[in-house]
Amino acid sequence: MSAAASVLADNSTLSRLDRLFFRLESLLTLAGGFAIFLLVLLATVNILGRWIFSSPISGYVDWVEQAMAFIAFLGIAYTQRMGGHIRMDILVGKFRGRYLWFTELVTTLLMLAVTSVLIYGSYMHFWRAYTIGDSSLDINLPTWPAKLVVPIALTILAMRLLLQLWGYMRALKQGGDKPVAVPLVESAADVAAREASAVSGHDEEKHHD
Repeated sequence: MSAAASVLADNSTLSRLDRLFFRLESLLTLAGGFAIFLLVLLATVNILGRWIFSSPISGYVDWVEQAMAFIAFLGIAYTQRMGGHIRMDILVGKFRGRYLWFTELVTTLLMLAVTSVLIYGSYMHFWRAYTIGDSSLDINLPTWPAKLVVPIALTILAMRLLLQLWGYMRALKQGGDKPVAVPLVESAADVAAREASAVSGHDEEKHHD
């Protein structure tokens, strides 16, 4: 098996789907990073324009408000796949084997239920903005593109949660401590060691081997 961060892989159908879907999540995260870059560039131009020419960018606040949805939501599924969301694992971290996978299965199922409700609510919010022609206050930017990002990103998150449910059910059936396609619970020492290895380039050497 090979590891991508804290997620293991093998030749199973589940693992192949996990890696394929991870490419989409990575592209969306890259798009979110590009949005941050554009926002920083916009802020720089706005500051220089105000300072040198006494002429800031018209509607700067409107553009920032619209960009927030792209920045906040495009990477949400990627973070879930990598186990990067904040979680309390003081109790869960003590579980092993099927007890751990059952707990993760239940919590992931609850997350999927909450995400499904959010998808519905955010889609209705987008549809209302689209149908009434809602726009920003300053330069009348249409707000529906930013609002559409939210249900799309949450739908991709829901698909990731479905893959992880499959992974936890598979782990629950097979037992063991190293299932594929799900983020593994790591100690602080493990995380520090992995990050140090990534910085030093040892992980890349392993992949080449």
